[in-house]
Amino acid sequence: MAQLSVNLNAVAYLRNRRDLTWPSVTEMARLALGAGAGGVTVHPRPDERHIRRTDVFELLDLVRDEWPDRELNIEGYPDEAFLKLCEVVRPDQVTLVPDDPGQSTSDHGWDIAKHATMLAETIERLQNGSMRVSVFVDPDPGIAALAAEVGADRVELFTGPYGHPGSDPAAELAKLKATADACRKAGLRAARGGAGLGVNAGHDLTLDNLPPLLKAIPDLDECSIGHALTADALKYGFADTVRKYIRALAV
Repeated sequence: MAQLSVNLNAVAYLRNRRDLTWPSVTEMARLALGAGAGGVTVHPRPDERHIRRTDVFELLDLVRDEWPDRELNIEGYPDEAFLKLCEVVRPDQVTLVPDDPGQSTSDHGWDIAKHATMLAETIERLQNGSMRVSVFVDPDPGIAALAAEVGADRVELFTGPYGHPGSDPAAELAKLKATADACRKAGLRAARGGAGLGVNAGHDLTLDNLPPLLKAIPDLDECSIGHALTADALKYGFADTVRKYIRALAV
């Protein structure tokens, strides 16, 4: 069963609209983990427009002290400031995204061939700190071999086109499945009889479109979900919403 990592960026966005301390990112993380989430995800952007560096350290303390069996995933563009933050925090997973600093959200995966040297060096650096590294990719079966070549432990499939209203979900789902299948066959682990690259997924995933995704890719390792989950929490409450998403992942 895929683990749910609750993305807390939207909670931080809401908090940062006012010079107040609520909603508390750490308290929402505590509710999510208490409801059974496998971990939490944050994207500390340089301008701190949602997640702040202080949030990262508070969440690290929360996970390590209260939920040592859960995971902290930090995503971001691998500039030197981001890498140094990761080396101090040492999250369980680092997800590398090709975002411009001014982007509102991640909207495309890496051109791995173009950035192969930088990605390989970055991945090795993070893995030397005992961090698992995932690379954000567009659905394309050809990307699997490239991700394996630069040493990634996992890929995160960009599911935005699949979840976007007006798309052809069946066609997008077929591309996601083909990419996941290729990733499972890629890498040194597969050559040694292992499971190949691990596969995560994220962006515009909802209670409605998660079950078909899991039916098509039953061996997904993790789904990172924030926007829809936070929106649903306005109706159902944060903890109950997390439970709903966990049930949706158990198809």
